[in-house]
Amino acid sequence: MINWKKLQNGSDIRGVALDGVEGETVNLTPEVAEILGKAFVQWLKNTIRINELSVAVGTDSRISGPVLKAAFLKGMTEAGAKVFDCGIASTPAMFMTTVSGNQSITAGVMITASHLPFNRNGFKFFTSRGGLDKNDISKILGIAEEADYSTTNSVAPVSSWNFIDEYSSFLVNYIRKQANIQPNYERPLQGLKIIVDAGNGAGGFFASKVLDQLGADTRGSQFLDPDGNFPNHVPNPEDEEAMQSICDAVIRENADLGVIFDTDVDRSAIVDAKGNPVNRNALIALISAVILKEHPGSTIVTDSITSEGLTAFIEKELKGIHLRFKRGYKNVINESIRLNEEGEESWLAIETSGHAALKENYFLDDGAYLVAKLLVEMAKLNADGKNLTDLIEKLKQPNESKEFRFSISNDDFLSYGNRVLEELKEKVAQLNGWTIVEPNFEGVRVSCAAEKGWFLLRMSLHDPVMPLNIESDIQGGVEAIKNKLAELLNDFTGLDNSVLR
Repeated sequence: MINWKKLQNGSDIRGVALDGVEGETVNLTPEVAEILGKAFVQWLKNTIRINELSVAVGTDSRISGPVLKAAFLKGMTEAGAKVFDCGIASTPAMFMTTVSGNQSITAGVMITASHLPFNRNGFKFFTSRGGLDKNDISKILGIAEEADYSTTNSVAPVSSWNFIDEYSSFLVNYIRKQANIQPNYERPLQGLKIIVDAGNGAGGFFASKVLDQLGADTRGSQFLDPDGNFPNHVPNPEDEEAMQSICDAVIRENADLGVIFDTDVDRSAIVDAKGNPVNRNALIALISAVILKEHPGSTIVTDSITSEGLTAFIEKELKGIHLRFKRGYKNVINESIRLNEEGEESWLAIETSGHAALKENYFLDDGAYLVAKLLVEMAKLNADGKNLTDLIEKLKQPNESKEFRFSISNDDFLSYGNRVLEELKEKVAQLNGWTIVEPNFEGVRVSCAAEKGWFLLRMSLHDPVMPLNIESDIQGGVEAIKNKLAELLNDFTGLDNSVLR
């Protein structure tokens, strides 16, 4: 019996597609994928209500991708959709099939599980209005569970479409036009050495199909070939080992810039010429500097765990507005869209994880477009003898930063976690020197005066876990905050706070 609801992961579908990890039972089989294909087409019929449906489908480099794709395509064609197989592609490219390209596409689908281990896989869905929301995914899974879909005897053949070439050309033309470097219009990155680390995911195209076309020297790029075993490191800009790998490569190759993508290229980070990572708060600061030069006074929407130094940089140095919202890339994107609809200009929604969505680019979280935007600025600065990271030289980084994760053993973990947060507020209110930060849209954020820092305790988006982020501007500040917080949380027996000891 399939537990369809368990396949939902927020606004995506994710599951275990391969054996090989102890305790993880396969629940995303070819049979499930075929039913999901039929259910998705039915959802499209119910929602968009047009007679001729066409769907483009791509995969990342995962081992399970080809089998799941074949089954998914079979389900869609039997349900009456015209289907285009885009081969290995990126998540942002699959959205772009719905708004550009030489085909008329109703929806795009990416088969991926982002940065998760080799045995996982999943589905991300798009229409021209953007990625589907949680409620849409729930409806698709409901259709699958009830077998509430129709099929047809007239099955159209699947067409091949190498859309990643069209998408790459779009990026190349964008960089050329926006940089407008004369007389090197065609090759604005001439003289710059830029290396790419794709982590054996789907992002290897960026070196040959984008950077090489723009004149960059990409020799020394690494792990460009798709390999779903991920033999070198996890394709994840948040992973320390992955970031260290690209940092080392930049130094080894004497490169001007390093670029790293996650598996399906909806997230990215960069490394400067000295081998310093530009991710998390620094990446947000850098793209904010570019955006606020183009759109002065705009609101930058970020997730909840960004630093006080970032807020000061955006508001005091860049003269913008920083709205610290909730974790979850769809949350920050939807909040930025909401602000624009209400008349408050917001051109950037970005998470510390590297998800960045720009108003100018359909509010699509696109790691390659983010890098393209930064490359435009790099080309302009290089022409004037300046460096890209000169833009964030006044960003104040915390002295210390650490994340802890508490497991919740209580069956009703959501209610229990909310009780922890409410009671923690009451305890903090009685302490001198600790102040609850308002406004705050997620969990409990506290400013710690003596420790020159802050912490945020919140519920995980999907799991029985409470993440805790602590930052401090002084040495030993994180430890001091952690120890005091351990005492406040000691009474909560359903919370595994051994991580603080």
